[in-house]
Amino acid sequence: MIASWSRLLATAVDTATPILIVRIVVGSIFLLEGILKFIIPATFGAGRFARVGIPAPEMMEPFVGTVEVVCGILVLLGLGTRLAAIPLMIVMVVALLTTKLPVLMNDGFWIAANMARLDVAMLLRVRQEINVSLMGGFGWML
Repeated sequence: MIASWSRLLATAVDTATPILIVRIVVGSIFLLEGILKFIIPATFGAGRFARVGIPAPEMMEPFVGTVEVVCGILVLLGLGTRLAAIPLMIVMVVALLTTKLPVLMNDGFWIAANMARLDVAMLLRVRQEINVSLMGGFGWML
């Protein structure tokens, strides 16, 4: 009985399927965040950038939004993921430093850790995208 379950699990879930699912989720999140910077700039774009102290928020909004849209699409397609991961990692590091570091300094570790969990997970996943592409993408990359 146990052996049949092992065979079923081994054949039902290969190594490429979870990578594809995570790539779709990560690419979709970056694509959505980039689009939101253009359609609701006061909340997600220049307004947010100004609130966290990013210089020249009106210039940074279209730049960051475009990076997130273009690189999000590349991650979704599995096309040039090594190159797409680099600007996405920079975006995530800047987001962590500008939004979560002040929380850490003012409210302490536990609140900052709670607020940063998705950002850190996304950053680690984007970094993993580089590793996956170096290993050949498991047949899911263009």
